Amino acid sequence: MWRRGATGLRLCLLGEGESIELLITTAFGLEAVAARELATLGYESRTLSTGRLLVKAPESAIARCNLWLRTADRVLLRVAEFPAADFDALFEGVQAIDWSRWLDADAAFPVNGRSVRSALTSVPAVQRTVKKGIVEALRRQHGVDELPETGARSIVEVALLNDRATITLDTSGEGLHKRGYRTMVGDAAIKETLAAGLVLLSTWEPRRPLVDPFAGTGTIAIEAALIGRNMAPGASRSFDAERWAWLDERVWEEARAEAADLAIAKLPRTIHATDIDPHALRAAHHHARAAGVERDVHVMERDFSQIASTLDYGCIITNPPYGKRLGEDEQVEALYRQFPVVLRRLPSWSFFIITAREDFEGLLGQPATRRRKLFNSQLECTYYQFLGPKPPWLRREDVGAGAEAAEATPEEGSEGETEAVLSEPSAAEPEPVRVMKAGPAPVFGGLRERDVNEIELFKSTLANNVRHLRRYPTRGITCYRVYEKDAPDVPLVIDRYEDAVHVFEHERGHSRTPAQHADWLDRCREVIAEVMETAVERVEMKTRLRQRGMTQHERMDSSSQERAVGEGGLRFLVNLRDYADTGLFLDHRLTRAMVREESAGKRVLNLFCYTGAFSVYAAAGGAAGTTSVDLSNTYLDWTRRNLELNEFRSQGAVEHRTIRADVREFLRSHEPGEHYDLAVIDPPTFSNSKKTEEDFEVQMMHPELIVRTAELMPPGGRIYFSNNFRQFKLNERELQGLDVREISARTVPPEYRNRRIHRCWVIQVPG
Repeated sequence: MWRRGATGLRLCLLGEGESIELLITTAFGLEAVAARELATLGYESRTLSTGRLLVKAPESAIARCNLWLRTADRVLLRVAEFPAADFDALFEGVQAIDWSRWLDADAAFPVNGRSVRSALTSVPAVQRTVKKGIVEALRRQHGVDELPETGARSIVEVALLNDRATITLDTSGEGLHKRGYRTMVGDAAIKETLAAGLVLLSTWEPRRPLVDPFAGTGTIAIEAALIGRNMAPGASRSFDAERWAWLDERVWEEARAEAADLAIAKLPRTIHATDIDPHALRAAHHHARAAGVERDVHVMERDFSQIASTLDYGCIITNPPYGKRLGEDEQVEALYRQFPVVLRRLPSWSFFIITAREDFEGLLGQPATRRRKLFNSQLECTYYQFLGPKPPWLRREDVGAGAEAAEATPEEGSEGETEAVLSEPSAAEPEPVRVMKAGPAPVFGGLRERDVNEIELFKSTLANNVRHLRRYPTRGITCYRVYEKDAPDVPLVIDRYEDAVHVFEHERGHSRTPAQHADWLDRCREVIAEVMETAVERVEMKTRLRQRGMTQHERMDSSSQERAVGEGGLRFLVNLRDYADTGLFLDHRLTRAMVREESAGKRVLNLFCYTGAFSVYAAAGGAAGTTSVDLSNTYLDWTRRNLELNEFRSQGAVEHRTIRADVREFLRSHEPGEHYDLAVIDPPTFSNSKKTEEDFEVQMMHPELIVRTAELMPPGGRIYFSNNFRQFKLNERELQGLDVREISARTVPPEYRNRRIHRCWVIQVPG
């Protein structure tokens, strides 16, 4: 017998027969789920202890529980329970049981045992005693001398707890997690029973989209399909109790017929199982076919970062990597930090994630709605549940109308719906930003009212700045600073590079979650594109963290998207994406012009040359030659390409050299003399390059740089020395004998709000 209900098809008690006691065993944390499954079957249960439920039911329950229970490990028939503080009591208790009721004279009856907090601690001795008691009882009860054990198997289990013995027969045989479809085991595979538990503990139901982005061999997706189609998980396997003579075979026939009758032909929506491991996905496809749900589970290769969907109210249920093996922690931490940024694309979805990582919520930057302790094999895990808005059809009062309500559900699936569940996120366009209003909020992301107000103030401030600088292009200035943390709560630095925009977010405390902050940044990007009248994809956004022992030119990407921009009638290659800096320091626009004005006929030395912009300006000013020194091959190549872009090549007496060297070693290797007439020293604040034995710190090492450079110059030689270390103090005591003048007020461009973006000195060798 069966009927429809709010959650689909419900099984009802069928069959009569003698009442028996069944012990249903489960993994820790799944007891309540198994109890609900038993209630769906029509059986009341009570929890005896962790992982053990007791059911009193007709004999037909043996077949139905084995066929239908998704989260149970085994179905045990409780034969007897009695005190057993010593071996005599155990033996007497066992042989007093009417074993002929359960075991034929030829039955095979291996004995398993366990003992917890009991006087009888030797499990092998306990097993031998129970075996001996059964043998003596069967000989007496069947009136035979020999017990060949050639018949049907009935596994006997003796469980001692607090000196009390429970004797059971295992009706299942192999564990119930062995459904029969999983023949290929992948790395860190999850048991079928736990996978089913994750689905049943979630809010998913067949009308909602479902994705497992770390599907592996497909177990969660397949178990969900079996649940959604109301397919009995044990329908394709056999059980030990099927061969027991005392249990009427019609019990099994009726139970299997019932299972076949209740199965639904197809899910209303396709379930998606994605992963980046093609070998695991081949196994997932094979398993889905073996389970009979290949039309319901779409297996596809896709990186987690590419998860996106246009559908609403879906669920993600997944078992991502834990990083428990050596060397994996850093990778897994980076992956988990991706979660909120990726999952914000699914604003109406709910997310259910099991992991052994205790720092999971910290890495995501926000707490889960609910948590549940579970075990994946022997590994203690937490099932984190992030509950999104309920689908409208689940909030309707008439949801109990069953089939009628299901038929009225919008967006039912179809044969061609597979590709619509998962869509491709755009690499160029920002994610759609949701403003939080009254009512259910997305789990990850969304803008609060205060965030919207901040962005509106930012938009107004940026528009004023753009209006103030509107004449720059007519003056030939096409690369310049537009905004520099002008609105107090929007710590962005924005530079225009002709038709492109480079944006740096400076690290600063705020109360947004990582996903909300990502939405906030996307909205800022939209505003910047709108106000600065450029395409969104031409707005490059980066985050600048406070320097913590890293060099200032740290690589951030590898797209190698260069463009040529103009400054001072020259052209320079910039990369707005790959590095923390772009290749052209805009705050030195005026300093570069000064160098050009002084370069005619002079030998120019450019130390820490970076991408050679000062060398290009010097060449444009008519320098007799330029020497650009840096330790990076990347930046020396960039320097050469900038020179070539402006058609400056070594010819005749004019030579443009690029030298790969540590600047200090370069200076130390030269004998004093009249080698250079004009020098530019623009060092980083700090550098810890692996190519040098000693870290570089500008505060400590600048006197040596300046003095040694001056030794390579004739009287009247000039050095432009600059750096952007905020706490920098020029050591004039060690520069005695040199004419030192600070010119920072003349070198910082007028659009810079921060007038200490750098400090600059002109240092002259006395004549």
